[in-house]
Amino acid sequence: MEQRNNVTEFVLLGLTQSLQGQKILFVVFLFIYIVTLAGNLLIVVTVLFSSTLGAPMYFFLGYLSFIDAVYSTIVTPNMITDFLHEKKTIYFKACLSQLFLEHLFGGAEILVLVVMAYDRYVAICKPLHYLTTMNQRVCVLLLLLAWLGGFLHAVVQLLFVYNLPFCGPNVIDHFMCDVFPLLKLTCTDTYIIGLIMVANDGGICVVIFVLLLISYGSILYSLRNHSQEGRRKALSTCGSHITVVVLFFVPCIFIYVRPSSTLPIDKSLTVFYTIITPMLNPLIYTLRNSEMKSAMKKLWARKRK
Repeated sequence: MEQRNNVTEFVLLGLTQSLQGQKILFVVFLFIYIVTLAGNLLIVVTVLFSSTLGAPMYFFLGYLSFIDAVYSTIVTPNMITDFLHEKKTIYFKACLSQLFLEHLFGGAEILVLVVMAYDRYVAICKPLHYLTTMNQRVCVLLLLLAWLGGFLHAVVQLLFVYNLPFCGPNVIDHFMCDVFPLLKLTCTDTYIIGLIMVANDGGICVVIFVLLLISYGSILYSLRNHSQEGRRKALSTCGSHITVVVLFFVPCIFIYVRPSSTLPIDKSLTVFYTIITPMLNPLIYTLRNSEMKSAMKKLWARKRK
């Protein structure tokens, strides 16, 4: 405990050391953050106030958009403000708080994507049982389980990192606090802890990604018995879900499945799944969903009146 307290703050190197590059990135990521908040909150408001979006799919989509908005807020504002400062520091407790919240909302998002895949599986493969299987009580229970899973995942991350001794270097070659960059700064052997982190992060990502691919594969296979219109609608919906799953999971797997090490490309991949993907999700879900676009137009027309 005494060793760890030798480090009271960390210095973040950020994405670039170039002052000109930081000014450009400040404008770029500020724009991305505004678009991310606007897009995701628009979906949340549309789901809340539209009477036509009462299906469980939209219930989960609303919560996914809420998670994306908060998840982006955990990372992006700090990074944006750091572009304006020559020395980018974060206090030890603030670093751990950021780590916990990242994995809380990241873990919850992964499990919400699993729930959404299950919802589509029941809707397409067992349509006669859909309304009874995915009733309101089940939907709320599944959502609570997703939050519980994200919380337990985040607690594991926090407990392991909190008890590590930080007694020397405090420079993190990253734009945010995460497990593997922090493990590099400890003054103890982290090989075993690194393996546990790989299992907790990478293992979960791989297993869930494979399960999601199998689930959507089963859905696509079952479409051979549907009408052409049914296939078109199901393919449009599942195509959006599969796109989001791939965009989120592939970078995560690359970063977390490796042994506890960091590569220069990790920062770019982290930008992609923590900042770019939350911005793209509203576009992916709305552009391919006629019901969502129609509900947004009605909501906008109602507000103009």
